[in-house]
Amino acid sequence: MTDRRLLLVHAHPDDESIGTGATMAKYVAEGAHVTLVTCTLGEEGEIIPGDLAHLAADQDDALGPYRIGELAAACQALGVEDHRFLGAAGRWRDSGMMGVATNDHPKAFWRADLDEAAGELVKVIREVRPQVLVTYDDNGFYGHPDHVQAHRVSRRAFELAAKPGFGEGEPWQIAKFYHTAVARSVMRRAEEALQAADVDFITESVDDMSFGSADEDITTEIDARPWIGNKLEAMRAHATQISVAEPWYALSNNIGQEVLGVEHFTLAIGVPGPPVPGPPVEAGGLGEPHNRENDLFAGID
Repeated sequence: MTDRRLLLVHAHPDDESIGTGATMAKYVAEGAHVTLVTCTLGEEGEIIPGDLAHLAADQDDALGPYRIGELAAACQALGVEDHRFLGAAGRWRDSGMMGVATNDHPKAFWRADLDEAAGELVKVIREVRPQVLVTYDDNGFYGHPDHVQAHRVSRRAFELAAKPGFGEGEPWQIAKFYHTAVARSVMRRAEEALQAADVDFITESVDDMSFGSADEDITTEIDARPWIGNKLEAMRAHATQISVAEPWYALSNNIGQEVLGVEHFTLAIGVPGPPVPGPPVEAGGLGEPHNRENDLFAGID
């Protein structure tokens, strides 16, 4: 298939690099048009470096504009040239974690009118005309309100973009709609390896984590390990949010996680491509006993 076009919708700067950075870099390198839409500036992110503490969210939202620069550097590392903020930079604001006061901010993305926000994404869809859309599941991967809203907005835009008579531009039907995922078996192996690693990150039990998918629920495995260097560079660009000690990283909670070069997805809408076995260990593979799609565009004519 030629002229492949991939659209990813993420809630905040840094989400794109952590969850899908290697996949994005792989498809860019292979000639696909990759479009990233970010829904907020991440104004409520907890700042890690002490010398950037002055950017805290309670000081005139200085963090949001700073994170625009971080995101631009991350996109450059991944090779992504088509990045947009949903409805323009600052149209909607980071809502903070579920249940906090900033959920009620008048510009909070969590409070955004669904059809209004989806309408902005429809404009992008009809312009770019992607075959594939990637975002979070209906729990927002781990329950953050902006991630949940990103799912709702993406799902609604997926429907509206194909409807004649809605908004401007020619209707466009996206062929495949994916959710991001991380296999709990992969998380468990990383937990065991981190316990033996000489790093200052905290080890948390996989059983206590609020995310992760059963292996049998994952439909798609993208082996993008040759581009893990791009992913690491992109993650380092988000210095306010991420500490990197290759092959590990941590957010402000200092809980260590592995930087993954093999990224997983679950096909929510569309026809899957043929499942194929992953490469065996002797061929540099992970030895996974699962047959999955190995291409987000698999099965699309």
